Amino acid sequence: MTTALGTLPDLLRERVPELAVDLDTWTRRMMRWHFGPETASPFWAARRARLGFDPLKDVDGFAALELFGLFDKAELRAASARDLRPHGYRDRPFRVFETGGTTGPPCRIVNVTRLAYDVEIYRTVLEARGVAGGDVLAMTPSGPHAYGHFVEGLADSWHGAVHAIDFDPRWVKAALRADGEADAYTAHLVDQTLALLAAERPSLLFTTSRLLLELAMRLPRPLHTYGIRAVCTGGTSCTAAEAEFLRAEHLPGVQWIDTYGNTLVGHALQADAVAGAPDVPGGTGHSYHLPPPFAVLKVVDPADPWREVAVGERGRVRATTLLEDLFLPNLLERDSAVRTGPHPWFPWDGVAAVRPFQKDGGANGGAVEGVY
Repeated sequence: MTTALGTLPDLLRERVPELAVDLDTWTRRMMRWHFGPETASPFWAARRARLGFDPLKDVDGFAALELFGLFDKAELRAASARDLRPHGYRDRPFRVFETGGTTGPPCRIVNVTRLAYDVEIYRTVLEARGVAGGDVLAMTPSGPHAYGHFVEGLADSWHGAVHAIDFDPRWVKAALRADGEADAYTAHLVDQTLALLAAERPSLLFTTSRLLLELAMRLPRPLHTYGIRAVCTGGTSCTAAEAEFLRAEHLPGVQWIDTYGNTLVGHALQADAVAGAPDVPGGTGHSYHLPPPFAVLKVVDPADPWREVAVGERGRVRATTLLEDLFLPNLLERDSAVRTGPHPWFPWDGVAAVRPFQKDGGANGGAVEGVY
């Protein structure tokens, strides 16, 4: 397994050739796609005249994307799905995905190709870890949320079955905003999962760190006794103490593969502690690395979002998404993280010790993380 993981960059570029494209070259390609008259979406075409610069001429590389300023999520929330679809994909089928609404009303995006990229990248990681294949239990959001569709696509890639639960993460967030109480709904999610674990004996469990904790508290025995070989999580943060508890008490003999990311930016992949890797302060002991050029994470000074902090320092996450389906420049995320350097598995900067960003030393700016 170590050898396969050590060659992950090469494996990823072989499976997804676009990952081998230089970031500046890819940025120029995306400017031509998102602002060219034959391919631009109505959303970006309508904004081009008021940008104050010409993205086709003035954006000569990734650094020049700062010309766009910070992206306001409110614009995405107000946009119609058909306005977001690039004209270059006018003859292609598409799906509409929505975010969980952690920081307010959900945002919509369109999917034509990005889900296929996400599936191929993550499948490559699972194969390198030796756990791809078999049936999957999806303790994940359903309906318009990308996570459930992603798990289905992943299982389809190896002809596995998906056993899914009913899961509306916004109900949890609404309950938490109203009275701070969501135990009944969380119990409903866990009950469904326990029944499927016992009846179907899936090989992989996909969920969030928060729900994994809730499930663990109700499990009569460790997960491996149900046939689970790996647990794949994402969507919520997890403290170092919680991670240690899960590994020691409930995950012996089971690989735990975490990701950092969301519907808008994709999956930053977990890198484990190995010889030659930088120290990872706090959090779960892992760093997370997002493969460019599809998206790029920067850890920036909260007081100056254009200044990247030094490796080892904490800041706020700023994300840029560069896909044919979706262009989002300079989006300040809800999260705080420590910037890490490259890892032997992933030769690009990463983030670690991720937690919700807190403004003014306390309040979290209205973010409600819930269970997703």
